[in-house]
Amino acid sequence: MTHDDDVIDRLRVAPGKAAGLTHRDPGWTGGKAFEGMAKEDRKALDALHLDRYVAELAAAQELLWASDCYALLVVFQALDAAGKDGTIKHVMSGVNPQGCQVFSFKQPSAEELDHDFLWRCAKALPERGRIGIFNRSYYEEVLVARVHPEILDRQQLPPEVPRGDALWKERFDDIVTFERHLDRNGTKVVKFFLHVSKDEQRRRFLDRIDDEAKHWKFSPADVAERRHWDDYIVAYEEAITATSTAAAPWYVIPADHKHVMRSMVARVLAHTIRGLDLRYPEVPAARLTEIEAARAELLAGG
Repeated sequence: MTHDDDVIDRLRVAPGKAAGLTHRDPGWTGGKAFEGMAKEDRKALDALHLDRYVAELAAAQELLWASDCYALLVVFQALDAAGKDGTIKHVMSGVNPQGCQVFSFKQPSAEELDHDFLWRCAKALPERGRIGIFNRSYYEEVLVARVHPEILDRQQLPPEVPRGDALWKERFDDIVTFERHLDRNGTKVVKFFLHVSKDEQRRRFLDRIDDEAKHWKFSPADVAERRHWDDYIVAYEEAITATSTAAAPWYVIPADHKHVMRSMVARVLAHTIRGLDLRYPEVPAARLTEIEAARAELLAGG
């Protein structure tokens, strides 16, 4: 097993196993090989790794587009200030924008509330040949809605729909079935939980408050949500444990060091697309004859 394989295996939540968030170190840097390395040296190394995986991802995306058989759906979930936006920006920096789409899901509209909880995300799924990124997703409906159950009152659910633990179990089952359907039809799903510590989140919030240029990124509501930290960890623990499958695995990415986090996300994505074993489409013999005729004409000055 290579070091890459070992890291990816540690980040992945195995189907049927507990996510174990309280036992996963948000400051983990990838193993003993990196312990004791100076911070600047480690950042430089992660930058090199990121460049390598971004280049690999860009090449893989071209194959994904050319083969037109598969799509890749990348789901990002995290508590506030974990670094979703920055990770998407850096990891996807080498990808052709024509083959990639990003959706950020905010508070649902009146139209969205008139549909089932998967609808607004289902209609944003990537086409074959494309990479789709969900910055938050249908998982909000078993996370935020669980921490704030009053949200369910606005969802106009039929009276026979259960509440409490029975509702979350039903939604976990619906999500697993939905993701299995996507996988069977060529949309590969990979999900990231960016696992930031409470202390690091506090530091990042203070950084946003102290820097006027970052005031736009901060809302007092962020601190209000922070008061529900323990409830969110419980909700994430149960959601990830219930929905990490072979078809749609969860990866818990340590997020206290942004350079480490970005490198690990890029590594997993490159590994995922590499696993599709994509090939450029074979050109029929008749087409090859036409290509050679075109070459001859062009060489003759035509």
